[in-house]
This record gives sequence, C-alpha cells and structure tokens, in this order.
Amino acid sequence: MMKFFCYTTVFNAIELFALAPGDRERAAVSAAMGAMKILGLNAKQSPRYGAWFAAHPGLKPVSVLIAGLCVESKLPLLTNDVKSFRGFRGLRIIKSSALRADETAESILASGLVS
Repeated sequence: MMKFFCYTTVFNAIELFALAPGDRERAAVSAAMGAMKILGLNAKQSPRYGAWFAAHPGLKPVSVLIAGLCVESKLPLLTNDVKSFRGFRGLRIIKSSALRADETAESILASGLVS
C-alpha cells in the first residue's frame, strides 16, 4: 500500500467479513477496508456483466465479477490465484509473488504482469 493506491472489490470485502470469527477480527477487516477504495457495481453495468458471464462459463461467478470490476476501472488485478482469472479478455493480472519491497511500482507492473 506504500507503493500503490489500493482498491478492493465489494466481493473481497464481503469474503473477509464472512471469514472474521469475532469482533476483533471484524474491526481489523474494517480498518483495512478503510485504507482502500472499494469498487462496486451499479445497474448500468448489467449488460456488460451479462456478456462476460456468457463468455466465461468456466470461471467462478465471483471471479467474473472481480475481473469485470478491474477491467471497468482500468486497474490491474493483484492475485496469487492467477488460474481463477485466466482467459478474461482485457484483464491485466499481477502475481502477488511479483511484489518486492525494493522495487518501484513501475518495475513491479512491468515484471509481474501475467496477462
């Protein structure tokens, strides 16, 4: 977060809150979410998402939604689970393992880009 302005999706936020077993963990998730912008959907985007679902029947629905939000926002996706997003046209994926503390944001984007 020191190199990039970080975003997450409402779907990732929901997953984190669902996994938080107690008040302390939910407070930690809430603090982390407060440090990021949270991307969400609106009704005007429905046709485009419908087309993406039709074009990617093998992807999990949440993967299509997350990939779609990244493409719509013109943001790359940082993930350790590259295979869940492969084949999504227009999505730029950066492997989590590409992050290095001593590298610039530009070099991480250049070297870590999978697609």
